[in-house]
Amino acid sequence: MSQQLDALFSGFQGLKVLIVGDVMIDKYIFGRVNRMSPEAPVPVVDADKFDARLGGAGNVALNVYAMGGIPILCSVIGTDAEADDLRELIKKSGLTDRAIVYSQKRKTTTKTRIIGNNKQIARIDHEITSGLDTLDTYYLEEHYNRELEQADVVIMEDYNKGVLHGINIPRLIAKAKKAGVPVVVDPKKQNFDAFKGCTLFKPNLKEIKEGMGIDINPANEDSLVTAVTKLEDRLQNDISLLTLGENGVFIHSRSESHRMPAHLRNIADVSGAGDTVISVAAMCLAMKTSPKRLAELSNLAGSLVCEHTGVVPINPNHLLQEAKALGI
Repeated sequence: MSQQLDALFSGFQGLKVLIVGDVMIDKYIFGRVNRMSPEAPVPVVDADKFDARLGGAGNVALNVYAMGGIPILCSVIGTDAEADDLRELIKKSGLTDRAIVYSQKRKTTTKTRIIGNNKQIARIDHEITSGLDTLDTYYLEEHYNRELEQADVVIMEDYNKGVLHGINIPRLIAKAKKAGVPVVVDPKKQNFDAFKGCTLFKPNLKEIKEGMGIDINPANEDSLVTAVTKLEDRLQNDISLLTLGENGVFIHSRSESHRMPAHLRNIADVSGAGDTVISVAAMCLAMKTSPKRLAELSNLAGSLVCEHTGVVPINPNHLLQEAKALGI
């Protein structure tokens, strides 16, 4: 078992992962609150720290990179000052922006969180969420088609910011299927049905409830089987991986299903856990790992990053040692 894990993790090295979807910047302003503003009934934050990180599909890329893969971000952003910031973050992280489209018609999605006395006071969103127009869609697909030739797996990251939409999603999946490249999807409700024919579909509990319009009891396996059976009949996907928060994960394919409980950890922050789960799942899929092991490793990886405050990529050595200790 241990040797199989070593071989699997060695196989992750150099995997080419094409990540298409919404890339963004997560900005933070940290400070102290000691008084209210005399101008309006709002707190005054005495700022003492500023931070900017890759978010959205960018965080997925960071997880793939941490695991030894070669992530290629394929997205559309603006030509604004935030685009310059994003380009710099990409390069500082050791990634490439060669498949990024820069459009004068778009904003670079940026979420600025104001934190006072360790609590979020406000969030400022700078974004355009409408779907890409015909020309930007064309340029995105040109980049995608070029990078697909060398890809081992595709991850589609949808945050409802417009890069993925009802017209281009089916085309992107069809291209990958024709090339024999598996497609892993992290969906949102808006484009739920457009991902028909993908290889692995990874909704969380809220997303499958909203996307399917059904109620699910995450603690009841029969309820989960009923839900994913309906899901697979509707989307014709090969594998469903449901992330259920404190109820762990549930994986289902045409031949098998497995329920994995959540790992009991000192949870500091659940932010970014879903990005870690889909990154590890996609790399396992590219290595033709069994559904059971794919779910076990993904579930464990998502739990491990929750032990850290803020969004952080997975530590592969820690994941490997924990997996060995648990007999995965």
